[in-house]
Amino acid sequence: MPKHAGGALLGILDLDRSSRLPLFRQLDNQIRQAILSGRLPLGTRLPSSRVLARDVGVSRLTVVNAFQQLIAEGFLEAKRGAGSFVASGLPGSLPLIPADPGDGAQAVGRRGPRLSRRGKSLAAGADRPTPGTSPFSPNQPAYEEFPFSKWSRLWSRCWRRPAMDMLNYGDPLGYEPLRREVALYLADARGVRCDASQVIIVSGAQKAIGLAAMVLLDPEDTVWVEDPGYVTMRELIHAYGARVAAVPVDQDGLDVEAGIAMAPGARMVVVTPSRQYPLGVLMSLPRRLELLEWAQTNRAWVIEDDYDSEFRFAGRPLASMQSLDTAGRVIYIGTFSKVLFPSLRIGYLVVPPDLVDATRMACQVIDKAASTIPQVVLAEFMAEGHFTTHIRRMRSIYRERHDAFIDASHRYLAGLLDVRAADSGMNVIGWLADGINDLDAQGRARVDGIVTNRMSYYYCDAPPRSGLHLGFCNTPPAEMSRHLQKLGEGLESLTVRA
Repeated sequence: MPKHAGGALLGILDLDRSSRLPLFRQLDNQIRQAILSGRLPLGTRLPSSRVLARDVGVSRLTVVNAFQQLIAEGFLEAKRGAGSFVASGLPGSLPLIPADPGDGAQAVGRRGPRLSRRGKSLAAGADRPTPGTSPFSPNQPAYEEFPFSKWSRLWSRCWRRPAMDMLNYGDPLGYEPLRREVALYLADARGVRCDASQVIIVSGAQKAIGLAAMVLLDPEDTVWVEDPGYVTMRELIHAYGARVAAVPVDQDGLDVEAGIAMAPGARMVVVTPSRQYPLGVLMSLPRRLELLEWAQTNRAWVIEDDYDSEFRFAGRPLASMQSLDTAGRVIYIGTFSKVLFPSLRIGYLVVPPDLVDATRMACQVIDKAASTIPQVVLAEFMAEGHFTTHIRRMRSIYRERHDAFIDASHRYLAGLLDVRAADSGMNVIGWLADGINDLDAQGRARVDGIVTNRMSYYYCDAPPRSGLHLGFCNTPPAEMSRHLQKLGEGLESLTVRA
């Protein structure tokens, strides 16, 4: 004789009438949970819908809807003239779920998920800083200075009568008018030699590097990366199954001789020659030529990540390394995240002509194409001249903010953080006084609402000095002193504690 759920079921149910989740959905969720946890054994007879509705204090229709859902999913079975039962055809050993979801979460956490080797490598990655808009967050633009009215007008015009092609997936290589605008801009501003057919629009620089890795790297290939350098880059290379050779950086940029000594047969190198990230040094011309010669001789690929070269405070931005490449070994990567705003999620890569077809297929395999509508708006924004106007204006604003930051840092951080002026970019480095650990300094700053990155985060091994990586672009000059004074007081407290 099947067991009757009776009072046991009432002890399981706990409906929340203030919840936005409908009562019938709460009811079927809780009965399903009771079956999976074993609290309602197979074959158990449930009260009739009329009885359960009365006991729980809901309408009979609520119970009927919940029972019908559970019958449709196979958890319950209805027997004419006998009622509803926990389905007897379920496996004898159910995937037991603890009755308390909190206990379940802890149990899963203790056991740990079964990850692939690649997943384990990613899960064990560095403690990634959380992007934010707090004072001095690295790489954050001055959002309040963006020309929202112009962008809004173009966005509205785009949606007023959208072409049918705009609503489809789009060309895997990106919206052609935007590719043309990018090619024209890069030729003028960065000396990049290309036409629109070589420009590929993607959702950010990481996607660009991922595409290059997919097309050009085999498992166990070696890739030179800068040390210190962009941590996500190392993780991305590992994710594609390649080996990372962390090549040191000095005052002239990536040490090519050291890279050759470490991994002479490397398949690829990822560099930030125009402004090394995070140290900010410029890769010298002899080093650039040396790297290009090595790449040509070894048929290796050079990924040139040109992440914020637009913001040079004196003179024109420097020519790209791609402009020096005569052998077609350089893949040039850029992004609009720092020039405009990160959530735009538009970046690009410029590939040699013989890589276009393979990269097109890689785009189709990964995600077909970047979102079309923002590309259309951005193409119009560039074609009407707003983009170059915006860059010129932001270059002036960032120079002002840089100077205000440096001046205020001398007043409030003297003896605590040695901040070095920069001639370009969006960030500066401050080297901490002896005895102050940068992990402690980062944590203390965050207590005061200031988000910085510790310099040790960027190194594969222990850094030569403790320091902080600070952005100055998203903090207006009038607020610099207040926040830097707070940062100085926090650092001072660490010296007292030490």
